[in-house]
Order: sequence, then C-alpha cells, then structure tokens
Amino acid sequence: MNKLRYLISIGLMAVAGSALGANCPAVTVADMKGVGAGKYPQQYDKAEFEKLANCTMAFSENPDIASLNGKIRGNPSKLPPVAERLPEEPLVVAPYDSIGKYGGTFDVMSNATEAGTSDFLAIRHVNLVRYSDNLQTIVPNVAKGWEWNDDFTQLTFFLRKGHKWSDGHPFTAEDVKYWYDRLSLNPKVFEKPKNYVLVADKPMTVDVIDPQTVRFNLPAPKPGLLVHFANSYAQGFQPKHFLGQWDPDLSPDADKKAQAMGFKDGYEVISNYYGNSDWTDTPTPMLRSPDKVAKMPKDTMPTLESHILISESTEGRHLVANPYFFQVDTAGNQLPYISEQDEIFVNEDEVRLLKLVNAEVDFKAQSLQLSTAPLLLENQEKGDYSVQLRPEVTIAAFGINMTHENLEKRKVFSDLRFRQAMSVAMNRNEMNEVAFFGMGEPKQYTGFTDSPPFVEDKWKQYYAQYDPKLANKLLDDMGLKDCDGDGFRDLLNCEKLVINLQFSVQGVPAAMVELIGQHWAAAGIETTVKEVTPDEYRSAQSSNKLDVTMWRNGQPLAIVLGTNQIWVPPYHDYFTVRTNMLWAEWVDSNGASGVEPPDYAKQMMKDVTAFQSATVGTPESDKLGARMVKNLVENLLFIGTVQVPAPIYHRNALKNIVEYTTHSFEYYRSYPYRPTQWWLDG
Repeated sequence: MNKLRYLISIGLMAVAGSALGANCPAVTVADMKGVGAGKYPQQYDKAEFEKLANCTMAFSENPDIASLNGKIRGNPSKLPPVAERLPEEPLVVAPYDSIGKYGGTFDVMSNATEAGTSDFLAIRHVNLVRYSDNLQTIVPNVAKGWEWNDDFTQLTFFLRKGHKWSDGHPFTAEDVKYWYDRLSLNPKVFEKPKNYVLVADKPMTVDVIDPQTVRFNLPAPKPGLLVHFANSYAQGFQPKHFLGQWDPDLSPDADKKAQAMGFKDGYEVISNYYGNSDWTDTPTPMLRSPDKVAKMPKDTMPTLESHILISESTEGRHLVANPYFFQVDTAGNQLPYISEQDEIFVNEDEVRLLKLVNAEVDFKAQSLQLSTAPLLLENQEKGDYSVQLRPEVTIAAFGINMTHENLEKRKVFSDLRFRQAMSVAMNRNEMNEVAFFGMGEPKQYTGFTDSPPFVEDKWKQYYAQYDPKLANKLLDDMGLKDCDGDGFRDLLNCEKLVINLQFSVQGVPAAMVELIGQHWAAAGIETTVKEVTPDEYRSAQSSNKLDVTMWRNGQPLAIVLGTNQIWVPPYHDYFTVRTNMLWAEWVDSNGASGVEPPDYAKQMMKDVTAFQSATVGTPESDKLGARMVKNLVENLLFIGTVQVPAPIYHRNALKNIVEYTTHSFEYYRSYPYRPTQWWLDG
C-alpha cells in the first residue's frame, strides 16, 4: 500500500461497549463488553452495530428538545418523534468513557466575531468526512461512505437516507451540488473560486446520481480532495431549499421577495445568511441587518451541525441543540448531550487568562500560548480543571514584506541577504529558554510540518544558527549604513529604517516578538513592537501595511494534498499569515496589476499543482516536493523560529474528553475528538 493510500486509509480498531439495560449495549471505547470492531474506529452505522451487538436499537431524545426547538425561530413548533427526525442509518458514535447525561450549557470564549472562533466552531462542526483521533484515518461523518475510481479523478459520496436539516427539510445530494455550482463557483458570491474547489486550477463538475449519491468529476487526479473534506471548516453542502429561494437564477421571484424585506436583491439576502464566505462564523442577519430580521424567515441558516445559532450580538453568541442531528450514541440516545452553547467575546489576553484560572469557561485551546501554561497548571487543582500540553503542528513564522508599499523598504526587504541576516540575527535558543521554558525545538520553516522523506535535513536548520557576526557582514555587504549616527542602520538612500513589528497574541506570543525585536536591534536594525487585536492585524496584513507578518504556519503532507494555500501568494488565508500581497494581486489579476513574483515563486505554484496530482512516495512526487521545499527555504520566504507545545484546557466537569494528538488548526482543532459526545457533569 503506497503512502497516499496510507494517508486516507480505513483503519480497523476495536470499539467497546457496556450494557445499560436498554435494547442495545451501551458501547464505549473504554469498555467493549464483547462487541466487535466496526469498519471504522469508534463509530458504526446502525445496521452494522445492530448486527455486531445482536440487538435492535431504539431511540431516545433530550427531554428538553421541544423547548430548545421552540427557541429556533422559523422551525415548526411541533417536532415529530425522534426516530422520524433521524436518518434511516444514523451515525452511531461510541463515547470515549461513558454514556452521557442530557442538559447543561457549554460555556466558551472567543476573541471577537470571526477572531479566535475556530476553537468553538470545531466543537459543533460536521463535514462529509473527518479525521479520526489518530489523525491518519479518514472516517464517514455526514456522508455514509465514499468511493474513488482507480486514478483519483472521480470521487463519489453516499449520503444517509432520511437525513434532515435542522428545520426538518430533507438533506440530499442536491445540497452538495448547490454548494459547489451556485456558491463556490459563483462570481456573485466568490469573486474568485478557492483553490480547494479547483483541481489543477480548473473547476470540477458535480453530478447528482440520486438523492443519496453525489459524484465529483475531477479534471486531473487529486487524492487530497477527500482530505479537504476531512479537515476543512468549509462545508461541502449548503441548504438549497433555503438559500435557493433568494437565488434569482433558481427562483423567479427571488429579487421581489428580497426587496419586500428591504434588501437590494436576492444575493444581498444570501450574503446576509451565507456571508459571502466559506468561514462558517461570519455574522448572520442578527448582526448584519438587525433592522430587517423580523421580516426574514429565520435568524440563521438551517444547519447539519450539532447546535444551531439562535442569538448573536457584539458580545457573543448562543446556540441550542439541533433537534434533527444525525448522530446517536450506542444506547440510542440522540446526540448532542449538551443542550446549549454560550460563547462570549473577550479580546484582552489577561482577562481571558483570568477567566480560565477562575474556571468560568468549560474549554479553551485557541489563542492559548505556552507562556500561559505555568499559571494555568499552578491553579488547576484549585479551579478543578485540567491542562494538556500537546505538540503544536505549526511553527511561528515571520514573513518580511517584499512587496512593501514603501519602495525603499521593498528594495531592502527583497534582497535575500537581508532576510538571511534577519534569520541568523535571531537567537532561537534564547527564545526557547526565555519564552518557552526550554520545551521547544528551534528550526527553520520548511512548509511541511511532518517532515516527509523528501525534506532534506539541511533545510531544517538553514540559516537558523545564531550568528550576529554573519548578520552584520550581510548587512554591511548590502550597503546598509548608519547615516545619522543614532546607532541604527538606515535605508540605502539614508532615510530612516524602522521595522514595525505588529502582532496578535492569537498568532504568536508577545515574549517571542519582543525578543526578536531586541535581536534585530542588536544587529543595527531599529524595531518597534506593538500588540494589536486579531482583526486589526488581519486588516493591516491584507492591506499590505505591515513590514513583517507573523503567525503560526505550515501544514502536514496530507493537508497540502488538498489545498495549495501555503505555496501560492499570499501563502495562506485571511485568518493566518500572509505576505507579499502584491504578488497575490498579480496572480489574481493574471498580471494586469500588482507585482510580478520572482521565478522561484512561480515555480512553487506550478510544482504544488503537479504535486497534488502525483502519487505520494513516487520519484515524481518526491522530486516535486523537494523542489518546493528548496525554493521556499533557500529564499527565506518565511523565517522559522521555535516549534513548541501549547495548552489545551477543560473543566473537569466536561466528560468524554481524551488526550489530543496535537494542538492544531490544521486538523480542525477538536473535530477529530468527537465533541458531540461530550457532556457536562455539573
């Protein structure tokens, strides 16, 4: 079996159970009770489970589900029985430790709207498939199964008969096709299609075979397409029955209905619900158009997620359990166990940390840096919470802006010797000891975080040594002098050179940035350090206003197979690290505007497209991957720092939590660890 098939293989793992006196044994991962393993780890389809457990499953529901449904504006007031709300083949989930108890409110905090929210999103998230908690095996989720053709140019998904949206409307293959054709490829929704919906820069076609079967036809092989659906926040479906009524191409009276509610046209309504974004936490009409909400049929779109949004403000959001959610536990209890979710926005790092120490929230991982670990660990017994320190997939990377709007800075930043000097001026060992308690690994940024065999060892430490003498020589060779006698080097035309280091603690820790500012100042480069909010940082970064961009970056091989983001200008998305924005403008405009990227950047773009179509582990694939790494690292497109672990926090009252394999956004945070089976014990 080649490495590619290993990455997307189906693992076999024993799943456990214990009888609760109901119709079927209450299987848990901790206690098998003699029930055999299913086709996929820690989950079953209903018929499979009934056969293995020799039982007939009956279903139970949250006793408060009717009142919870009553809070969902636009939902039918009377719910059908739970067996009619579930698919014919619900996904049967084996809880980690125990069958849960219904009820409670799950309290979390994020930084702000669309800032630091993926932590919370991942807890209710679903997609067609997901990674299991070993982060190697892809398993069904919304889809019951899938099938590739022999050359990875045709991917077929099999959906669950009887699956319903949160408003009770049938979910079918038409909802997948609608998402792809009418949203992802629609220039009125996305000006330019995202890379993950393209193959070799060309669109796919989507065929509805029948209501439960949908097929993606690819113009070239792309095995990583399945990986995308396993780890991405961008869901491969949207409610056609709901959004389609505002689509003028699908509904003749769409614009007329929209105008009656006070909107310009149907697409403005779609924008209010879908947000013109694949990020699932864009503001809903409750924030976008609060004056028009009363005339709209719902506060938010129907969902397949475990919980649905019912209220939203600049202070936070509140959600309730989806009465039509498609998962059950092994005892037949419809998931989720937790009735409500409450999210508050806290943008101050110190306030967030205080709330954690005081155990005012149930779970937190995003925006927690290793620097917070001592205080959290010191108070965990008193606060009755637990802290995991888990490896961070990514590494903090610094991108020096080679398309800076100041042409004199651009001239300096584009000189490779400057980037080499800034890299060796960093004392990564000091960073590790001072900012990370010696727990990290100093290294260069190579793009691939799991170091596939084609990543040569030399690149992992390329210009990563601390060598202030070499840094000064490189700067001298460039002709950067101290023209005004203030002790700092100036630009080539003798104008003042100051590098402004703006950062958000959601992306990198303050102690690291402050140390780097000192290291660069010691090499004669004056710096200023300023902390800003994530929204301020992202806005400045995307507007090409920053001297240096900084955020955690890098992806495992499996993720790169599905998306080219970190290899094509601007080298990631709005929510993470971006650099050289004018290169991206040149690419997006086909050379009509912006700044033309250098040859190595163009080669990386070509190579990643070919890499995604090649078979992993073959000489062709390894050659492409090796050249991608060489071009990335040799030109110090990003400067790596120290790879470190990070904390994951949860109150001990939150049950069925296991030790995470990683602390990462790349596998979509908590999504592999099945938060739908979490429950609150007080």
